[in-house]
Amino acid sequence: MMRVAGKRVSPSLPPWLLIQTANFTTQHAFSSPSESHYSNTEMDAAQEAHNREAFRQAIVNTLERRLFYIPSFKIYRGVAGLYDYGPPGCAIKSNVLAFWRQHFVLEENMLEVDCPCVTPETVLKASGHVDKFTDLMVKDEKTGTCYRADHLLKDFCKEKLEKDPKITQEKAAEFKHILAVLDDLSVKELGAKIKDYGITAPDTKNPLSAPYPFNLMFQTSIGPSGLSPGYMRPETAQGIFVNFKDLYYYNGNKLPFAAAQIGQAFRNEISPRQGLLRVREFTLAEIEHFVDPDDKAHPKFFEVAKLEFLMFPREDQVSGRSARRIIIGEAVSEGVVNNETLGYFIGRVYLFLTSLGINKERLRFRQHLANEMAHYAADCWDAEIECSYGWIECVGIADRSAYDLRAHTDKSGVPLVAHEKFAEPREVEKLVITPVKKNLGLAFKGNWKMVVEALEGDNIFLTGLQLFIEGRQAMGEKQAMEMKAILESKGEAEFQICTLGKDVTIKKNMVTISKEMKKEHQRVFTPSVIEPSFGIGRIIYCLYEHSFYTRPSKDGDEQLNVFRFPPLVAPIKCTVFPLVQNQQYEEVAKSIAKSLTAAGISYKIDITGTSIGKRYARTDELGVPFAITVDSTSSVTVRERDSKQQIRVNVEEVAAVIKELELPPNSTAFGINLNLNTDDMEKEDWTEDNFGGGEGKGDSPNRVHTCPTWGRLIGPKKLHHGDEYELSLFECFLMLEALAMAAMIRLVKWLSGNK
Repeated sequence: MMRVAGKRVSPSLPPWLLIQTANFTTQHAFSSPSESHYSNTEMDAAQEAHNREAFRQAIVNTLERRLFYIPSFKIYRGVAGLYDYGPPGCAIKSNVLAFWRQHFVLEENMLEVDCPCVTPETVLKASGHVDKFTDLMVKDEKTGTCYRADHLLKDFCKEKLEKDPKITQEKAAEFKHILAVLDDLSVKELGAKIKDYGITAPDTKNPLSAPYPFNLMFQTSIGPSGLSPGYMRPETAQGIFVNFKDLYYYNGNKLPFAAAQIGQAFRNEISPRQGLLRVREFTLAEIEHFVDPDDKAHPKFFEVAKLEFLMFPREDQVSGRSARRIIIGEAVSEGVVNNETLGYFIGRVYLFLTSLGINKERLRFRQHLANEMAHYAADCWDAEIECSYGWIECVGIADRSAYDLRAHTDKSGVPLVAHEKFAEPREVEKLVITPVKKNLGLAFKGNWKMVVEALEGDNIFLTGLQLFIEGRQAMGEKQAMEMKAILESKGEAEFQICTLGKDVTIKKNMVTISKEMKKEHQRVFTPSVIEPSFGIGRIIYCLYEHSFYTRPSKDGDEQLNVFRFPPLVAPIKCTVFPLVQNQQYEEVAKSIAKSLTAAGISYKIDITGTSIGKRYARTDELGVPFAITVDSTSSVTVRERDSKQQIRVNVEEVAAVIKELELPPNSTAFGINLNLNTDDMEKEDWTEDNFGGGEGKGDSPNRVHTCPTWGRLIGPKKLHHGDEYELSLFECFLMLEALAMAAMIRLVKWLSGNK
């Protein structure tokens, strides 16, 4: 498998574990974990927390200074939870979304939609957001400042664990247990913990109110009358669900199919923090894959079945074990992952994130615990990425069963169902519930129609059996037969009719329940949905952390910041530098710029008189992977950011070379697995020549390895006949250049020998 230049030696340990001093002097990211001065066991929690903060601050300072993102409305002191993306941030976001479309929408032939951000209340009432989309909030009793209750308790426990040297083992175990069950605490339990530990307002130390629920949606009204309430959507998924009927028709009335949407979502966070990780307006990319609930196999599952990556099953979490490497095919076959379609998307998400540049050693898929899962969900996994804030949920992959389509069917009265036509009619045993309308009319007068609707499956609650049928969802066979048994044994049953808001007595002569054999020509069912949901801002922030490292300057007097973005997502693909301020070189630079534009390659020209080393440093800090230095009128030097390797390219070929170099990692042209024949190498008398037109050292563009030795090309590796080596695509270009030179030498020798 091909690796991006500079990534093959990146550390598996988080970079804050490589920090040597409080001044953030780091081993650069090429250091191996064994070279680190710290390890997870040696570094105490307080030191690690300090290093995390130092590492994070270095990144945030760089990101804001280089305008990747900045607080919104900055001149008015900003608004918490709102951020503006600057030019490089916008470019990275655009590239991530473009690759998301390529990787999912195009590859899976999905149907993309774009729905409004403003959503009527009735839609979100049906989905449950109006009643249940809440967090628990507490208030400073004197200033009125609001805080998220669970965050205060979480911060208190973590601070005690990390910074209290006198903490006992019993207390440490207690705080760890609270952190483990935090999401499962009731309002009363959460309030009791805050009171018991004496937790106060962080800013003022004032007492706090008792926790109470706060709905996270931004409320608005649609139209000037104010009579049509609405909300800014908290997710994009509902727009897909309500359009299911039309999308199903557009797809030829066939399952499975997937719909996708990229758009803004809004959540009125109580106390937003952690930068881009918890904001009030953000970009979501969501997929709703509709599938037959009786057949969740996936025809392309074999393509990902052999992938192996970190997974954190429910059983491992409960038993206190760590995440472990699991082959996704085995996870599905053993029932750890519920079905093939869910497993397929987990595999695809893994490929997507690692292609962007997320470190696979700091990416895991964690299964939801029983207390985290909704009652209707079949299985849920989160793609969590480790950053300086800990493990952050960036993608949720859930089998939501048929809940969403059923909820909107019940509320709207429009059946959101699929059909499976049978080649031959099938005779099946059907449950038949027949209200006796005459007897019901005599008993309930004007309310008889509502009772009939209830008996036919609309809002039935049978007290003795705890049976509740929501909306127009019909009774299951088991419940109906139990109802029949009660009526036959007792002669009557008490029911609550929701539309009447009271209990009624149904007697045996008011309804008949039976089974009959009937012929069916088709099967009507509500599809299940597999939903991968991507928090784009969170993914991008984690990518910033995973891509950031420092390395010493040429003189060794300072540490230079570098973002090693893969060319796929880099904000600018290359920079063009005339070596000196020379009219001829500037004309060549403009010619190259024109060819790059025609090829669709983003670039930046720097014609300042600054030294070439400083210009390299500036672009490295932006994560630009390639620098083109114009140092002659016929050919130029192309430098790769991380390895600093350079090749010589003819002016007219520059755009084509850069286009090849920016190919995504999953491209078949991305690299080669080379089997070297050292016998042939030893026969050649190669030397390192300078073809740049002058003498130079280090990063100087004049020092061009036009004909590098094999040892120089491979680096510290010792070559052995028949060994396989992984090379970056940039190294492959060097290899091809060397091979071309070897062929030329042989041709010259052959011609000389035949004269």
